[in-house]
Formats: sequence, C-alpha cells, structure tokens
Amino acid sequence: MRLFSVGITAGACWLPSPSAYSVEITVFAAASLTDSLKSIAATYEKTSGDKIIFNFGASSTLARQIEAGAPADLFFSADEAQMNALAKQDLIDPATRQDRLGNSLVVVVPHDSVLPIKSAGDLAGIDVKRIALADPQAVPAGVYARAWLVKLQLWRVIQPKVIPTENVRAALAAVASGNVDAGVVYKTDAAISRNVKIAYEVPRADGPDIRYTMALVKGSAQSEAAKKFLDYLASEEAGQIFVRYGFLLRQ
Repeated sequence: MRLFSVGITAGACWLPSPSAYSVEITVFAAASLTDSLKSIAATYEKTSGDKIIFNFGASSTLARQIEAGAPADLFFSADEAQMNALAKQDLIDPATRQDRLGNSLVVVVPHDSVLPIKSAGDLAGIDVKRIALADPQAVPAGVYARAWLVKLQLWRVIQPKVIPTENVRAALAAVASGNVDAGVVYKTDAAISRNVKIAYEVPRADGPDIRYTMALVKGSAQSEAAKKFLDYLASEEAGQIFVRYGFLLRQ
C-alpha cells in the first residue's frame, strides 16, 4: 500500500536559552493533538520552569519508536490499541494510564468544492474519485474511518478510492491542496484549516468510540517532572484548552 505523505512541523517552539529550564520533558503525541498541546505547553512552561518537547506523528509510528528505545517521557495516543501494545511489553506505567479525550469523524472537501456529500453513501458516488484517509491499516484516524465504513457496509466500494496518508494531518493537507476530492479526518483537525470545509459530520451513534489515552513511559529520565505534566494534562485548566480546540473530555 502506497502512503501519500505530507510533512508536518513537529516540536514546540524553542526559546533562545533552553538551559534556563529546569528539565526537558519529551512527549510523544498524536498529530491531531498538535495545536492543543502546544497551547497547553506554552501555559505550563511559564509556571513550571520546565521545557516541553514534542514529537508529533501517527500514534502507530510513535509507538514503534518507543518500542525501539526512543527517549520518551510521556505517550499520548489517539487510540487504545497503540497504548495496549506498549503495555503488553511493559513499556508504560499502568498506574498513570488514563483515557483523557474523545473526538468525532467528519468528511471534508476542499473549500471551493461543490460536491454534494450529505451522507456516507455519497462517498461511493462516481463524482468522488479520490478519498484521503490516514493509513487505515495502522494509523488511528484511518482505522476509525475504516471501522465506520465497514459498519455501514461501504468499505468494499470505497476502498479502491482511498489514498492512504502518513497521519491525519497529512490527510487534511491532501484535501486542502485539492489533490483528493474528499477526506475523512477528526472534527478537531477540520476546524484548524481554512482550506477545507466540513461536508458531513459522522453521527456519534454511527461513528467509532474514539479514545485518546495517555501514560508515562517506563524508564523515563524525567519521571517526576513528567508525572507533574501528566497531572496538568488531566487538570480542569488543560481541559478547557482541549475543549476550545473541539475535543471531548472523558474525565
């Protein structure tokens, strides 16, 4: 399966003198969390004196990196499957694991598109020739989208049109650029792009149960500081920021 890859900028903004920070905490997080986590980190750094460094990407890719020994302090996954895989290898601290956020799926089209997509079935129409999804075999956003279409018995018809991408932000970028006719992404991602519009929102009754889960990575060199940041991510203050970016709170 060919992956259509569009790069995203990973990592928080660096300040001129990193040595001024007490410690550096490395967070591996799903690409769909990029904007909300950068906003949360900016607030946290001012009060904690710690520096938050992000590695954003597909949760499946991040999990493989952690398996390979990449130096991560926290893992914030867009699904439970990737966290479960790390848990089976005893790579996360189970006492710190918690479901934090929910999300929903939407069908997006380029902002100037006139395609009449009013239902999932419309994706099977002859006017829709290319549909961007995060890799439906591995990346949570794509796995969720595939599960939704399988549930509606549409996957076999739509699968030949699918252009798999590296992660959900790459799928969004493919739609924004006009390289595809439509895409299925998280609602939170659709909200950040001026170059796409939501054509159809997947009803919660039809859509998958999307769960973002977070935990400390075992062997963290900054476990105490990382635990404090994890607690902040679970706080009401951080929750308000997540909600502002369109996420649903699970706590």
